Formats: sequence, C-alpha cells, structure tokens
Amino acid sequence: MKNHSIKSLIKNISFLYSIFFYLSIQGQELQSYIKEAEANSPEIKAYNLRHSIAEEKVNEADWIPNTEFGAGYFVSEPETRTGAQRARFYARQMLPWFGTITARENYASSMAEAEYVEIVIAKRKLALAVSLLYYKLYAIKAKQKILDKNMQLLQTYEKLALTSIEVGKASAVDVLRLQIRQNELQQQKEVLAEAYLGEQTTFNKLLNRKGAIAVTISKKLLLPAKDINYSEDALELNPELLKYDKLYKSIVQSELLNRAERNPRIGLELNYVPVSERSGLNFSDNGKDIFMPMLLVSIPFFYKKYDSKSKQNKLRQLEITAEKDNRLNVLESTLAKVISQRNQARIKYSTQEKNLKQAIDAEEILIKNYETGTIDFNDVLDIQELQLKFQINQIQSVEIYYKQVAIINYLIQ
Repeated sequence: MKNHSIKSLIKNISFLYSIFFYLSIQGQELQSYIKEAEANSPEIKAYNLRHSIAEEKVNEADWIPNTEFGAGYFVSEPETRTGAQRARFYARQMLPWFGTITARENYASSMAEAEYVEIVIAKRKLALAVSLLYYKLYAIKAKQKILDKNMQLLQTYEKLALTSIEVGKASAVDVLRLQIRQNELQQQKEVLAEAYLGEQTTFNKLLNRKGAIAVTISKKLLLPAKDINYSEDALELNPELLKYDKLYKSIVQSELLNRAERNPRIGLELNYVPVSERSGLNFSDNGKDIFMPMLLVSIPFFYKKYDSKSKQNKLRQLEITAEKDNRLNVLESTLAKVISQRNQARIKYSTQEKNLKQAIDAEEILIKNYETGTIDFNDVLDIQELQLKFQINQIQSVEIYYKQVAIINYLIQ
C-alpha cells in the first residue's frame, strides 16, 4: 500500500480551491464561499473534534499498570526465631516489555492520521456541494435574465403588431398571441424566482448562515478555450483512496503492538513484615522487621489470543486492499463518466451557439420583411421560442460543464 504524506494532501487541497474556476474572479467568489462553509460547518467541527480525540489517545497510550498496595494481618501470628510476624504490607508495580509503550503510541498515531483523512474528505465533499449549488444558482439567474430579454423583445413585437393592425397588416389575434407568450414567460420567471429562493436557502445552510442572505453570483460564465485532459493515474492522491492506505498502516501498527504484548511483563515488589520481639531472649535480631524486595515476571504461556489477533490483522489487511481496489474502480468509472459528460456539455454548447446565430439571422430577415410591409407574427413567435430554447440550452450546458469540472476536481485534486 502506498503511503502519501499529509503535507502532500494539504498541498493538493489548496490547489483544489485555485482550480475551481478558469476565470480569476469566479474562482475568488467560489473560494470565498468554500472557506466560509468550512469555517462554519458543524460537520467539519465534529470531524476536527474526533481527530483531536484520536490525537489525545496518543497520550493515553503512554501508560503503565496501576501500582498495587496490599496489607494483611495475621490472625494467628506465625512464630519465627526472631519473633512473631504480626502483619504483611506490600507494594507491587508491573512494567510492560521494552518497546510496548512505543508500539501503543505508534498505533494511536496511525489511527489519528486515518481520522485526519476523514476531515480532508469531509472538506472536499463540502466544497463540492457548495460548488454544485453555486452553479445551480448561476443557471437560475442566467435563465431569469434571458427571460427578461425575451419579454422585452416580445413587447417590441407587440408594438409592431399594434402598428400593423392600424394599417391592416395584422390582426388582434396576433397581438393576443404575443401577450399570451409574454404571460408564459412571466410565469417561468416567477417559478424560477421561487426556485432560486429555495436553492439560496440550501446554499446558505451549507455555509451555516441565515437562509435569506443574498448570494453573489458571477454575471456570466464562459467555457474555457480548451479542456484539461486527465489520466486514471490522477486519482492516486484522492483522499478516499488515501484513507485505505492509512487504515492499512494502522493494521500494521496493530500487529506490531500485538507482538509487543506477547512479550513477558516484568515487575518489582517490596514486602514489609513487622515482627514482635520474643520475651526473655536477648540476641541481635530479636524482633527485627522483615524487608523483602522481589523481581516479578509475567509470562504469557497461552498465545491463542495473540495468534487470533494476528490472523485478524492479516484478514483485515486483505479486506482493506480489496476495498481500496473496489473504490478505485468506482472512482475511475466516475472520472470517465464525468469527463464524458463535460465533453458532451461543450459539444451541446457549441451546437446551441450555432443554432442561436441562425435564429438571430432569421429574426433579422423577419424585421427586414416588416420594413417592406410583410411580417408573419406566427413566424415571429416560432423564432422567438427557438431563440429562447437555444439560450436556455446553452445555460444548461454551461451549468453541466462546470458541475462536471467540480466533480473532476473532487476526484483528482
């Protein structure tokens, strides 16, 4: 398993923010919202606290068994040559084998690293969610502007129709059709306004702020001149894969800890036994208290527990490897899909651009016909509807394009 450094990951996260837009102003707006979302997100705060707990476990790992104290009183005092033993007091301290504490600390550190990767993943998912909603809000705003322009255009045509009625070249039906079309566009505009309010609330909640706060959106998004090509190797630094590397490392440390715990434990014990003096006797050690230091060794003769743990670690390593391979396949498929959808969006955008130019040319022909005294307002409505369709499709293509770019950045940066 590959072990990528956290510093490298942080570097790539910073790059993620700088590439979200090809245009600097757009990038600054989105980056600002992403940073605000990260700073205010309760979910990110929870992940940070979880990581802090995991880091504190490194300090927790630096422990030794409790010191034992004991006392006993002889109900029937045993008589010795130097006197009767009245009680027994002892203090005992067991110590882990050399390197065991270090192994525990290394295992706790590896788990903390795995928790940190979870923070990185959560931040990337939040950045992606903010970006996708940002583009959705842009698309709604852009559609509203297009509807406004088309309504103004219809109002102009309505004036032409009224003028044509006066000279007998149009009927009241033509005016009514133009007005009906304006009503339909007004309805679409109002529906979009409601949709914008709903999406704006969702966007603000991602930033953990009041839903009614206005969101600043770019006035116009343009497709870049060229698309960036990516290879499957670009997925190598995706934190979703890095997570499995960190988990694999933690299993390695777990096995090292398991081996360290198989070793014997040593300990020290100090015994104190007060002794009563023997009456009627006079010798140098009469009534002399007893002090007895002891060296203890705890040997695990039964290794079944540790052998089972080793087998579990091996199986866990195989599981993590399989999970990583499966996740890599999913990410590679997703990357190929979103690149295809990005390319499709560019193709559709270019097609709609050509169609829109031709529709504008057709509109100019109609206007020239009006100057010569003939105009068919049914054709006017058809051309206007086509223009609106092509413009809306272009906006949708831009939205889809940038959404796919955001997903690609999530996958590879």
